[in-house]
This record gives sequence, structure tokens and C-alpha cells, in this order.
Amino acid sequence: MAEIKNVLVPDIGNYKDVPVIEVPVKVGDIVKAEQSLLTLETDKATMDVPAPFDGVIKEIKVKVGDKVSDGTLIMTIEASGAATTQAAPVAAAPQTAAPAPVAKAAPAVTPAPVTQTAIAQTASASAHASPSIRRFARELGVNLTLVNGSGEKGRVTKDDVQNFVKQSLAQPRGTSAGGNGLQVLEMPVVDFAKFGAIETKALSRIKKISGANLHRNWVSIPHVTQFEEADISEMEAFRKELGAEYAKQNVKITPLAFMLKAAAITLKHFPDFNASLDASGENLVLKKYIHIGVAVDTPDGLMVPVIRDVDQKGIVQLATELGEVSAKARDKKITAADMQGGCFTISSLGGIGGTAFTPIINAPEVAILGVSRSSMKPVWKDGEFVPRLMLPLSLSYDHRVIDGAAGARFTTYLAHVLSDMRRLAL
Repeated sequence: MAEIKNVLVPDIGNYKDVPVIEVPVKVGDIVKAEQSLLTLETDKATMDVPAPFDGVIKEIKVKVGDKVSDGTLIMTIEASGAATTQAAPVAAAPQTAAPAPVAKAAPAVTPAPVTQTAIAQTASASAHASPSIRRFARELGVNLTLVNGSGEKGRVTKDDVQNFVKQSLAQPRGTSAGGNGLQVLEMPVVDFAKFGAIETKALSRIKKISGANLHRNWVSIPHVTQFEEADISEMEAFRKELGAEYAKQNVKITPLAFMLKAAAITLKHFPDFNASLDASGENLVLKKYIHIGVAVDTPDGLMVPVIRDVDQKGIVQLATELGEVSAKARDKKITAADMQGGCFTISSLGGIGGTAFTPIINAPEVAILGVSRSSMKPVWKDGEFVPRLMLPLSLSYDHRVIDGAAGARFTTYLAHVLSDMRRLAL
């Protein structure tokens, strides 16, 4: 007679309260030994918890987002075949250069072999996916770096891989679903140590993930960058007055709060910039909401939290939210939800320096605004040169959606809004 057995989280080292990021099975599923029951993610690795024996899923005790530790009850399975232990060894897929913990099997039985994903030897190593999805992609011959993840934190799901394959099959011969189809030489392999002392430093997980996305965006979107300068003399004077007024409330009024508001007004005036191409590339999805991403520099790399409904908020509220999300990003407390739903992005380097730069579009958005450091310049006004505080703007846009004339009109209108404080109230 079949026996219902508990399945527990096995020994996963010193890790506690590890988040569950994927539960690929449901009640009633027939599972085989070593089949993945759920996936955990530490700060160093993604780990599969496989079924310790064949059987039928009777009850699932955890869900995505729950946190588990050694010995946590995760499922009950009606076992078939020989009795085995309740906890199974964990298969880990490394996400950083640090070694991933490998779980020890319960001493009562001989542990099943732990398989470590060999995908790290390919370009797919930088993709954000669980070991089970990596195996699935490997079986189909899919390079995960070309797949857009729709799961939490941009994770690649099984549906994402299947949709990628469908799109690839639908593409004309000689093209790729990733849209780049480029025939380029491979990067040279150089032994730099031949020329002098070197040090190897692993990229952070954030840089690995964002790097793959940036590369995809750069090669698949035809970028054009429009440059403009905005006279922010009056805006800066008002910002300083407002900052002094709210300093006692610990609210820092930054120029970026004004940029957000001005961008929202401009996006309403130019709706094609507040849009995205659909998957077919033949239709433009116009958004009735204005959520703007803000690039935040953190010790581990660039993160882009999203400020929602910018058009419905005032300068002080925007400044408050900016301070909160920036702190969350730097303290590694930002969530996936905080970085989703953006329509447009602002990348400000004004606090660092520079006169202009070419920001890379954050797909599926169609435009991004770069802001450099403002400086005093002589401006011809009313028959004489007068000193004015000028702010450099760099707008990169997707030329498939936006032509040069529209790009110039957008930056010109944005500069007018920034130079005339009354327009911020429109």
C-alpha cells in the first residue's frame, strides 16, 4: 500500500530563511525521483530541491515568496516504490563567482548525485533562471541570454523559453528571435598576465544581469541621441528655497524631482514616447499611465526603481519617494515590484559631472533621458550676454518608433518646461 511521506528541506548549509522563487509542480502531479519540486535562492546561488522518490503530490505547504530553512516541511507525496528518506539533496546553479552551497543528504540513505549546472560554461550563465529552467533550455538548445524573463526579478520561466522557441520558428531564415542577427567576430582571448601584474575581480550579480540586458538593447534597438540645453536658473532658485523650507522635515529636494515632473508633462504632450512596441513589432502600445524609472548608482551596479503616477504627484512628494527608493536600492531592500512597469527612464549624472552622454534605452521602453551637470554659461538675452544656469540633456530614442523631428520637438518642449516654472503646474 502506498504511503504518504513528508518532504522536508534538506541541509542547505548555514542558510536560514531562504526565499522560494519557483514551485514548478502542483497537487496531483506525478513526479519522478530527482524531479524539481521547488527552487530556492540565496544571495550566492539558485538551488533546486528535487523529489527524493517517485510518487504523487498530495499537498504543497509552501508558495513562491515563502522563506524556508533546514527541516521545513514543503510537501507531502504519496510514495511509490521503495521507501526513502524524506529530505532530498539540493542541486545548485551558481550565480556569482562564489561557490554555491551543496546540500548534504540525510545520513540514513545514500544520497542521490548532486548535479551542478554546466551552463556556466556557456553564455547562458548570466541569465537569471532556475536550474530546472536551465536544463529545459539546454534540452531545446536555447541560449538563455536571448530570452526576456517575465518572472520575479526578471527570472526566465518555462513559458518564456517556450515562447522564445515559437518566435524563433516564426522568424524568416537568417534572422533570430533576439532581433540582433549579427555576424561578428568572437572576442579575442588574451593572457593579460603576459604583460604585467593583474587582478581578477568577479562582476556582481546585478552587473551580470544588467550587462546582458544592455547588450541586447544596444544591438537590437536602433538608437538615436538628441542633445539639448535647458535654462534652469529660475528652477534652481526655487528648488533652493523649497529645500530650505523642507529641510527640517528631512526631505531633500533634488533637481531630479523637478526632472520627473517636467518629463511627465512632456510625455503627456508626446504620447508616442510613453509607449512600447508589442512582441510582433508592428503595433505601438500607448500607455495611459506615466511611471518613470530612475537609474540609481549602487555599490553592486545600476538599479532602476520606478516612480509611479508621476503626473499625479507634486514636487515634494516626488522628492520624498525618490529618497525612499534610492535608499532601498542602496541597502539592497528593493523588490522586483519596485522595478517593474516603467514607461520612460531618467539617468542623471549631474551629481558627478560630464557634459553629455548617450544613455542606452531600457527595453521595452522607447526612450531614455540622460541628464549631465549644469553649469553657468553666457546666454544672449535682450541685447546682451547674461549668465544663466544651463542643464545638458541627452535623449536616446528608438528610431523605429520616433523620428528625428519628434525627438527634437520632445527635448525642446522639455527644455521650455524646465525653464518656465509655471509649466510645471499644467
